[in-house]
Amino acid sequence: MLIREANTEDWPVIWPFFHKIVAAGETFTYPIDLGEEQGRDWWLLPAPNRTVVAVDDDAGTVLGTAKMNNNHMGNGSHIASASYMVDPAHSGQGVGRALCEYTVEWARAAGFRAMQFNAVVETNVHAVKLYRSIGFEVLGTLPEGFRHPSKGYVGLHIMHRAL
Repeated sequence: MLIREANTEDWPVIWPFFHKIVAAGETFTYPIDLGEEQGRDWWLLPAPNRTVVAVDDDAGTVLGTAKMNNNHMGNGSHIASASYMVDPAHSGQGVGRALCEYTVEWARAAGFRAMQFNAVVETNVHAVKLYRSIGFEVLGTLPEGFRHPSKGYVGLHIMHRAL
């Protein structure tokens, strides 16, 4: 698997699984009816932030994507954040782990002091387990901070890891 900088030519490949994940309404706080243009603008970040894709070494198939950015501006800009989407057709193959590890290394190399995830849906147990295995801790949970389409109101974790 290769992780490389994403570009606008990747968007038509990212959009179908991005749209499917967002429209499911189970893991992201994005509007479930998010349009393609706005989704592209929210996901493909300009420098100094970054968006990458994980691609299959053989065919160059996009397996997943991550965006990395400072979590806040000004005096809070020393804390990074990241978001991840793995094409469901390629889940369970280590793509999410590779992307997560990549973003941690990017943040460390870029001089960030820590990473924080602001809204990890507590029922997204695979993501929570992955993040914990890479050293993130749940700092707190916003009770009923997320309206899950089948589980009702569930918590949103704030997760943190020092770099």
